[in-house]
Amino acid sequence: MLRRNLLHARRYPSLTLNLLLTPVVLLLLFVYVFGGVMSAGITGGPADRADYVAYLVPGILLLTAAMTTLGTAVSVANDMTEGIIARFRTMAISRTSVVTGHVIGSVIQTLTALVLVLGIGLAIGFRPDATPVEWIAAAGLLALFSLGLTWLMVGVGLVSPNAEGASNIAQPLVMLPFLSSAFVPVDAMPGWFGWFAEYQPFSPAIETLRGLLLGTGIGTTNAVLAVGWSLGLTVLGYLWSKAQFNREPRR
Repeated sequence: MLRRNLLHARRYPSLTLNLLLTPVVLLLLFVYVFGGVMSAGITGGPADRADYVAYLVPGILLLTAAMTTLGTAVSVANDMTEGIIARFRTMAISRTSVVTGHVIGSVIQTLTALVLVLGIGLAIGFRPDATPVEWIAAAGLLALFSLGLTWLMVGVGLVSPNAEGASNIAQPLVMLPFLSSAFVPVDAMPGWFGWFAEYQPFSPAIETLRGLLLGTGIGTTNAVLAVGWSLGLTVLGYLWSKAQFNREPRR
């Protein structure tokens, strides 16, 4: 099943490329168009695009994970509506292998996309100050958070009536990075909105990633919330996906 999904990604790369293009364009747009103004607004001093690149890249990495896993929901919805899942149910294979293949394949694609976006960030001036241990911790956090998002997207794909429905249902989750600390600090947001932005899944993960890559303080709360959200999304997505997949096939 993993091989099947990787072959699909290789033969039909347009979906992955379209999903990857958005965070890359946003990275370049916010650095070269808004970077000076945003940097001055955050630091309260002279505009420094390099400072904003350092602030922005960790958030774009988490946005890339969200955008890439959206393709999982679309892929699973296609399998459900095209009848291949119904055929798999009649074969002597493990039921869990079908969705697990989607999950592992999606995580591999997501990590590949993250490496590409990180490479672009390094090319435009991102200079991390992380030790080897911090790099390993950052990679582990990105992998765990991507795993949680992927399982959740599998559940979205299983309950969606078609690929378009899967894309629409998943949009609120994909929009969460824009309502986080990815682009501006939560301190700059109004009261209730700042509270939501601070404790939703993406902000703690972004702040933890910033601390690991840039050598700044992380804070116990951010680290605990980041790992907790990652594990919670993984367990919730797995249980939801398992329950939906074991239901009767669609007519």
